[in-house]
Amino acid sequence: MAAKPKLYYFHGRGRMESIRWLLAAAGVEFEEEFLETREQYEKLQKDGRLLFGQVPLVEVDGMMLTQTRAILSYLAAKFNFYGKDLKERVRIDMYVDGTLDLMAMIMLAPFQRPEEKQETLASIVQKAKTRYFPVFEKAFKTRISNIPTIKKFLQPGSQRKPPPDTHYANLVSHILQF
Repeated sequence: MAAKPKLYYFHGRGRMESIRWLLAAAGVEFEEEFLETREQYEKLQKDGRLLFGQVPLVEVDGMMLTQTRAILSYLAAKFNFYGKDLKERVRIDMYVDGTLDLMAMIMLAPFQRPEEKQETLASIVQKAKTRYFPVFEKAFKTRISNIPTIKKFLQPGSQRKPPPDTHYANLVSHILQF
């Protein structure tokens, strides 16, 4: 039996959350190592595990995978979630890229200066409502959340992480020193 994938990231959603969702959908158990200190992060860099010096990092099949999109593509193909042909794969890629675009906007919000937060959040909400949600709501959310493995992942006590808060933003800022 192959070892469980090991995920390295901060104790929050961020760029790792879509990877957790994919593993949950595939019914794959995984381990997590949470980066809580600058030293942990620097060790990963020093050990050459972070190709571009950043997380997320997933250790799977004897490889150290970085870059969210590459990780998702690999895991989707590995667990037969990457479509039956090229046309299905490109549609999946469009949804993935749209999701990553939306997540990138949301993830930056906690790191804004307090005086900019309201304006940033209003912009995110407007874009989410007009660009992204209409695409995802076309029977997509209901269908996905009723998949038994996803339903389990959405339950309290699962490995799903809470939304980012000020404490999380401060911790990540301290570890990454920005």
